[in-house]
Amino acid sequence: MAAPTPLRADFTAETLRHHARHSRDAGQARRLLALAVVYDGGTRSQAARVGGVTLQIVRDWVVRFNAEGPPGLVARKTAGPIPKLTDAQRCALAGRVDDGPIPAVDGVVRWRLIDLVQWLWEEFRMSLSEDTVSRELRKLGYRKLSARPRHHAQAAGAVDGFKKAFLPAWRRSRASRASAPMP
Repeated sequence: MAAPTPLRADFTAETLRHHARHSRDAGQARRLLALAVVYDGGTRSQAARVGGVTLQIVRDWVVRFNAEGPPGLVARKTAGPIPKLTDAQRCALAGRVDDGPIPAVDGVVRWRLIDLVQWLWEEFRMSLSEDTVSRELRKLGYRKLSARPRHHAQAAGAVDGFKKAFLPAWRRSRASRASAPMP
């Protein structure tokens, strides 16, 4: 078994507690207090119990603390997944959507996601799902718009007969008149 990685010598348990008291990040304060246990002569197992983690995580904290000091123990946001499309590919996709399809060449009168998936395959040899292309288009500011469906045999004035007609003057209900204060 290898010896544990030693902590930096330029800090003490008291300075770590001071940094923990003044920290705005609860996770950083917890990590600093756990490492303060080690500076006080405690074991890494005791530090793991104080921090509520395993020994491996305490070792990771020690490595980060030795490299960066107390700022290295601040909770970091993960980078997230690597984007599927590059900026150049996104620009090409946006241009393709803006230009619209040519019905004689593309065989469609409006772009569908499956058409854009096929175009990305032919252009860049990238196999993407329709969901991924939809997410990429939304990031680019595009929204799916479709015409409201209309029955082919609908009469021009038929809709007006089903609209709700409200009385021209609004009146208060009896219940609200009884509970309202008198003017």
